[in-house]
Amino acid sequence: MAWIIIGLLTGLLVLLTLLPLSRHTAWWVRVWDFPRLQLATLAALLIVAALALLDLAHPASWALLGAAATCLAWQAWWILPYTRLWRKEVRWAVEDGRPLRILVANVLETNRRHELLLGLIREHQPDIFVTLESNARWQQQLDRLSDYPHRVACPLENLYGMHVYSRLPLHDAEIAWLVEQDVPSIHTLVELPGGHSVQVHFLHPAPPSPTENDESTERDVELLLVARRIENSHAPIIVTGDLNDVAWSTTTRLFRKISGLLDPRVGRGMFNTFHADHWFLRWPLDHIFHSSHFTLAGIRRLPHIGSDHFPVLVDLRYHPAELDQQGLDADAQDRALAQEKLQQEDATPGEVPAPGRQSRLSIAPGHGQHV
Repeated sequence: MAWIIIGLLTGLLVLLTLLPLSRHTAWWVRVWDFPRLQLATLAALLIVAALALLDLAHPASWALLGAAATCLAWQAWWILPYTRLWRKEVRWAVEDGRPLRILVANVLETNRRHELLLGLIREHQPDIFVTLESNARWQQQLDRLSDYPHRVACPLENLYGMHVYSRLPLHDAEIAWLVEQDVPSIHTLVELPGGHSVQVHFLHPAPPSPTENDESTERDVELLLVARRIENSHAPIIVTGDLNDVAWSTTTRLFRKISGLLDPRVGRGMFNTFHADHWFLRWPLDHIFHSSHFTLAGIRRLPHIGSDHFPVLVDLRYHPAELDQQGLDADAQDRALAQEKLQQEDATPGEVPAPGRQSRLSIAPGHGQHV
């Protein structure tokens, strides 16, 4: 009986490990990019169970052990960069950098525990914060924060509302609808003390799921549009938001390769933000990527705010000159894959606003406002 149970579970593990190797964009394939830590844990448990319960004199037992061990090694390859066992991609901050503190919070549109988030903002005093899934009710509550005079608001009732609040001046702010007509993104220039400016892109693409998009194409294309737009730029850039994709997925890695941006979590931890209510099903969906102009002073997952996401707080230090920090590099195959995905939606990187390159405020009527 033990052999049958371990054999069936090992077969399932192998299947779920192999599925993401496919380029198929169906949600039921791409969803297995997410639980790599959980699958690695299952593989480890199966190895222990096989060693304890199976007859190791039988070749079939070693076949099961080998399959589970191979799956464990493969899953670990993806997630190990997000542990302290890996080399840090972003340097720890030095004192002479200009501080920039950013808070990212998917608030869950139906969540009415506004004071929990407001309390965290008052406690941690971010320079900029962005809320995802925020509607007019959330905007009414957030507008009470008088310390944040610079704002871009896009209240929606479809789970894709977005608000940016800043102590620092915002320039060339634009709300864009890059791939889907009801899924916005916000692009702006943030003016730091001393006159330096940082280009920031706030994103929240729709996920592949049975209740959203049947495929990951729309999400993938939005990420790659932004990546291609900022590729080869030497300007200080930050991309942040709920990307509805895990840090280690093929798509997010491709985004990092094309854009050249760095991930401050590499070598430090996963900082899983979703699902806030289920400790056994958590992965990193809320991200802050940045150019090599920044070092890291701190990164924290903040307490529960009543949402299905935890907020995340990142302390950066800005340096006018790019530092020698190395992320992921794109090869010819990566660029071909990115182009192939963009062609699926007939999308061009020029559609992505590049604050600082133009001076405009273009918001679709009825969709948003700039305050």
